Amino acid sequence: MPRVQLPAVTPKHKAWNKGRIIGQKRPLLPKQVWAIRARLELSGYLRDLALFNVAIDSKLRGCDLVKLAVADLVKDDRVRERVSIVQSKTKKPVQFEITENTRDTVIAWVRSPEMIGCRFMFPSRFHDRPHISTRQYGRLVRDWVTAIGLEPSGYGTHSMRRTKAAEIYRKTGNLRAVQLLLGHTKVDSTVRYLGVELEDALSIAERIDI
Repeated sequence: MPRVQLPAVTPKHKAWNKGRIIGQKRPLLPKQVWAIRARLELSGYLRDLALFNVAIDSKLRGCDLVKLAVADLVKDDRVRERVSIVQSKTKKPVQFEITENTRDTVIAWVRSPEMIGCRFMFPSRFHDRPHISTRQYGRLVRDWVTAIGLEPSGYGTHSMRRTKAAEIYRKTGNLRAVQLLLGHTKVDSTVRYLGVELEDALSIAERIDI
């Protein structure tokens, strides 16, 4: 009896993105920022509150945020109003402002007993690491958004970076300003990052002289 060769069967693997929200992470709305801030204040988590506030103000990538040194933000026992750092990704400097509320939380954290002898703003609780890792930062962001009832898969560390940038763009429509604040070398990158439609971008650009 001749053999019948059956077609090869390729095992089906579960799609890596099944059930996940993919794409850009959403920025937080102002009311959500204040909700997280209030929870952290009530909990007395000085480090997390300082980290959250600096993340919103600085608009830094996670890799640059976790490496901030105390000397980057504090001089002569006072928190700087403006800070400049060199970005890890682009090797170019970017400046950011530190608002009064953030300055208050930063100085309170720096003066706390936990920060005695610490070089980095956000030291790790693991002795073999000088500062928290981007993975630790990501876990904290997930905890923050979950605590106020948001779906954590829709948010991430880039949500922190995008939050103030998105609000500045919403209120001013000034792409050039947002480009400078995010440290993007091309305005095209800013357009994609904010999810701006081309027609919207062009209409805004027509109203702005640089």
